[in-house]
Amino acid sequence: MELISGCSKVTSEEEFYCKADEYWKNIPSTLNGMLGGYGHISQIDIRGSYTFLKRFLEGPGARVKPNRALDCGAGIGRVAKHLLLPLFKTVDLAELNSNFLEQARTYLGDASSRVGNYYCCGLQDLKLKEKSYDLIWVQWVTGHLTDAHFVTFLNECKSALRKGGLIIIKDNVAILEVELDSDDSSVTRNPEELRHIYNTANMKILFEQKQTHFPPELYNVYMTALESK
Repeated sequence: MELISGCSKVTSEEEFYCKADEYWKNIPSTLNGMLGGYGHISQIDIRGSYTFLKRFLEGPGARVKPNRALDCGAGIGRVAKHLLLPLFKTVDLAELNSNFLEQARTYLGDASSRVGNYYCCGLQDLKLKEKSYDLIWVQWVTGHLTDAHFVTFLNECKSALRKGGLIIIKDNVAILEVELDSDDSSVTRNPEELRHIYNTANMKILFEQKQTHFPPELYNVYMTALESK
């Protein structure tokens, strides 16, 4: 059974997900833990995300209403706190690790009063109400989905978007071959594989941009705004 296109090392769906779950259970519920020891890049990351997102909220390209957003792979709520809650009235969090979600309630502080739902599940199991979100932000988590579940997840998100809503994916992108990380049980897809998945989910790229000013040893990181074809 081929789970990840171009990556023959992944042989068992159950093993793929269980290893990732076990890995994150051993990661501390801290900013540094969420960013793999690179906590110092958080402000750079948020600034890049803010600039990318604002073009869809203000000015001639405005189309996303600032009402409700969903943070997928939310961790302790870093993106929700510094990016989404300052821009949206209500934000929901989706995260597999229950310890991270519990810590999020503290990390978000007073802003937690504007968190609507805490979804504790993997994105492959996420079920969303139709036409409920203006934005779905998905950061550093798609590598934990098989190809088939990635498509299923995108279709779930697509049905949950309101008119003008967008899915924005921010993630590592491989230059050449799809790469498997056996430590955290994740894959880093190349542009060809990502576009194949988007096409399969009947979605198109509205705008895409590379994150700048990250340390050179890290993967290239791209922000991709998706809409239905």
